[in-house]
Amino acid sequence: MSERDIDYRLLVDATPALIFSARADGYIDYFNARWLSYLGVPLAALEGRGWTSLIHPDDLAAHVRRWEESMSSGEPALSQARVRSANGEYRWMFHRTEAVRDQAGNVVRWFGSSIDIEPLKRAEHELRELKDQLHKENIALRAEIDQTSMFEEIVGSSAALRRVLVLVAKVASTDSTVLITGETGTGKELIARAIHRRSARASRPFVSVNCGAIPPSLIGSELFGHEKGAFTGAVQRHLGRFELAEGGTLFLDEVGELPPETQIALLRVLQERTFERVGGARAIPVDVRVVAATNRDLSSAMSDGSFRSDLYYRLSVFPIHVPPLRERAGDIRLLVEYFTQRYAAKASKRIDNVSRRTIDVLTAYDWPGNIRELQNVIQRAVILCEGTLEVDETWLQRRASTRDPAGSGLGRPSSKEEKEMIEKALAGSRGRVAGSDGAAARLGIPRSTLESKIRSLRIDKHRFRAL
Repeated sequence: MSERDIDYRLLVDATPALIFSARADGYIDYFNARWLSYLGVPLAALEGRGWTSLIHPDDLAAHVRRWEESMSSGEPALSQARVRSANGEYRWMFHRTEAVRDQAGNVVRWFGSSIDIEPLKRAEHELRELKDQLHKENIALRAEIDQTSMFEEIVGSSAALRRVLVLVAKVASTDSTVLITGETGTGKELIARAIHRRSARASRPFVSVNCGAIPPSLIGSELFGHEKGAFTGAVQRHLGRFELAEGGTLFLDEVGELPPETQIALLRVLQERTFERVGGARAIPVDVRVVAATNRDLSSAMSDGSFRSDLYYRLSVFPIHVPPLRERAGDIRLLVEYFTQRYAAKASKRIDNVSRRTIDVLTAYDWPGNIRELQNVIQRAVILCEGTLEVDETWLQRRASTRDPAGSGLGRPSSKEEKEMIEKALAGSRGRVAGSDGAAARLGIPRSTLESKIRSLRIDKHRFRAL
């Protein structure tokens, strides 16, 4: 080595940078003093290919490949790879190697430098985790907004509703799986949200999925996610609802519609608290409370083999039945007032009161669509009315009533039979026509219709008050 080369090496050793060099054939023969101090090994242990023992195993193949490609092409080699330091810690480094050429353009040597980018990599990792979390929360928030229940608060004071709320209060503080049953439109999702809000998971996501609205071929991917390339069209990894609900509550509406293969996967999650994405092989742990709901008779579904009995018993650890609106007739006035105020405010309209006739008509109706149907009726009335809320009886989908087997609203019996039926109902209600226990409700007809019948049949309704 010439005196000039020695001076250059002394200069490079004194440089506060990680520098190395190699012969034209790629044989690395020099690491400066800063590199040797960082690695904690002598130069003899690094020469040739000795340095590869200090590259992280996960990064080695790609790093060596880029170095060999650079030697073949003569182009600069750029690579990121983790290097083990003297204390045994791997840190990310950015490595750049460039060729030194003679006047004929031939490579005569390679010089390289490395920069510690560990802080940058950690920042990237934290940013990626934050983006993933924000993505999860954003999807969960959109789902919550898109699938918000038909009213924000539980409204009513009937004994049937109070019984449900007592159960909600008792189970909310636990982590038990809950199965909510009830007819369509009774507010099962509202009960699920109430359970979530009163639980220790309230600050975490509430994610809702309607199992009956997703094609059977896609429900597995929707619940558990899928890996890139899992099936045609899976161009990127997709997070399922279980991952989006991590730490919170997952509401499975219409759980009785799940196909058999998805029922098996759901059972595994409930038993083992792990799942696999579609197309994946890694078991992913999950911390999610499951609240399910159905309007189906799952006992019959188990009998005909369309619903697994072991899944049913896992879901129904704590069953809650939500009563239909016809069993909560005493809550109708409160609900009408609530919906009226809500939709009037949205429409910037002033509705001062609800007509008595409207309350009577709505109280006497059977509400096959339950609270959701009532909500729609009131929204329509608010749009059309000014000052006083009025509901047109023709908006109600009148059907055969269990209280009027003829299903005709007193249209078929003879006048004598009509009079006897009305008088019997008035006797039972002590002369009251309206109200949840009034004669109109007992007969399953609107109050205005009954009042008209009473007048046409010359019935003295007042005489029944003394009975």
